[in-house]
Amino acid sequence: MKNKIEQLDSLRHSAAHLLAAAVIELWPEAKPTIGPAIENGFYYDFDLGSVKVSEADLPLIEKKMHEIAKHWKLFEKHEFSLEQALAECKGNQYKEELVKEIAKKGEKLSFYQSGEFMDLCRGGHVDKPQESLKHFKLLSIAGAYWRGDEKNKMLTRIYGTAFPNEKELKEYLYQIEEAKKRDHRLLAKQLDLYMIDDEVGQGLPIWLPKGAFVRHKVMEFAFNTYLARGYQPVVSPHISTESLWGHSGHLDFYKENMYNSFGIEDEQYRLKPMNCPIHVKIFKRRPHSYRELPIRYTEMGTVYRYEKSGVLHGLTRVRGFTQDDAHIICTADQLHSELVKALELTLYILKTFGFKEFEMNVSVRDPKNKAKYAGSDAGWAMAEKALVDALKEIEGLKYVYDVGGAVFYGPKIDLKVKDSLNRQWQLSTIQIDFNLPGRFKMTYLDSDGQEKVPFMIHRALLGSLERFMGVYIEHLAGAFPLWLAPVQVALIPVSDKFAEAAKIVESRLIDSGIRVELDLDSKPLGAKIRQSTLQKVPYLCIMGDKEVKMGSEKEQYLSVRSLAGKDLGVLSLTDFISDLKAHIDQKT
Repeated sequence: MKNKIEQLDSLRHSAAHLLAAAVIELWPEAKPTIGPAIENGFYYDFDLGSVKVSEADLPLIEKKMHEIAKHWKLFEKHEFSLEQALAECKGNQYKEELVKEIAKKGEKLSFYQSGEFMDLCRGGHVDKPQESLKHFKLLSIAGAYWRGDEKNKMLTRIYGTAFPNEKELKEYLYQIEEAKKRDHRLLAKQLDLYMIDDEVGQGLPIWLPKGAFVRHKVMEFAFNTYLARGYQPVVSPHISTESLWGHSGHLDFYKENMYNSFGIEDEQYRLKPMNCPIHVKIFKRRPHSYRELPIRYTEMGTVYRYEKSGVLHGLTRVRGFTQDDAHIICTADQLHSELVKALELTLYILKTFGFKEFEMNVSVRDPKNKAKYAGSDAGWAMAEKALVDALKEIEGLKYVYDVGGAVFYGPKIDLKVKDSLNRQWQLSTIQIDFNLPGRFKMTYLDSDGQEKVPFMIHRALLGSLERFMGVYIEHLAGAFPLWLAPVQVALIPVSDKFAEAAKIVESRLIDSGIRVELDLDSKPLGAKIRQSTLQKVPYLCIMGDKEVKMGSEKEQYLSVRSLAGKDLGVLSLTDFISDLKAHIDQKT
């Protein structure tokens, strides 16, 4: 019996077959290649030759899919010899290539037929396509290289999704539309948060005043929290010699993610992809006793990693980013408690920002490909168990294994948050490293007078500041909470004759530490209110004849409404400031 996830994968894989059948019926010269189920739907790649298919054609393809599905009673399996399979795929070089690869591995060559459409496939379909293939939607078209290799031909990829019922499909399509409205790239332009300039460089965000302010407040809260929890601040350079990265093993295991070396006088340097080896150097500057451990170094360190231009995406996939990085150096006896503390700290930080639902991935090495990883079998087994034991100590945490997801130097916990649209994002990571302590001969003097190698934990709780900001903007739809908002209060006088009274209010708000923007523009009041709403300012304060007449030299009054549209009535400035400060202090 298939579980729910397997049933959904089978449904979506079946829908991919249906998509291919529809495209071939509409454009008989089209060559289908591969069509898997993916996390939120399915896709199929086609070589369409001279035919140009655009998103305007998707309704036509959908209509054809519905017509075909009415005649599909089942998916019938056929097993062919190599000769039979090649004959079936004749004229389609992509399928022929796949058939030869499968045969070379000694695997069976299976095809599945529904109606008149037959496709090379391992299986995994619905039992009754006529009944099941009803609730689907084609979403978009993109280019994709055959086998993901840019040296190969560019194909046409059609994306779609499918669900077992209309209700779930509608809910998902609603989420897609909401996601478009919340796209952080669009909101950032509307709110004037950051920019990317091609002449400066792709994947290199430039923070504008409002965005830089929010980023600073996020970083300030996190960094001050770490210092209060016993972390020591350090700062490392943006470049270092190539020999350091050879010593650390990054040139052996991580080189494809690093930028090319460049010469300075007689030495070769590289942009740092991470801070770890430099933090190790800080530890090794002098001998250490067990009494000093654990030592926790933390840094808001900017790093640079190579990403192809095709995968760059706003703030969530960039080439230069800042990590709230830390390295905890501890004894074997301290490892468990430090992992638990790191997890608890992660949850505290993320909950403060309003995230409520979490899932943990325990990323372990692929046992079939151990050459990709540094360290011994015993070390990996111990480290993987330590991570799981720490997770088990925190009540209510769910975790799953990600086999092959480990980094080359050790296993890790990747924490995923669920946003307001129920999408999962990977942000935080906690990793055990038994590569660098050995490579750099890190030691401490234990209580028995013997030198021992410490354990080292890497952790980045926000992950990358840039990625966190991109996710957070979409989670909030750009409406930052009061304590983070670059402008907390929009102050609007009804007309010019109330400008002087408004300036007095502005001055009091500024003196109280409130970030206020006084709008003295000559635009109509309605336009000013719309502008404040578009800028997602938490509170809008209006001053007119009524508010000014209520006031005196000692006290002023304002008509206040929240961004959510709630009318809070006329408030004294003293009470309003007091209320604002309480919300700011509590980070609500």
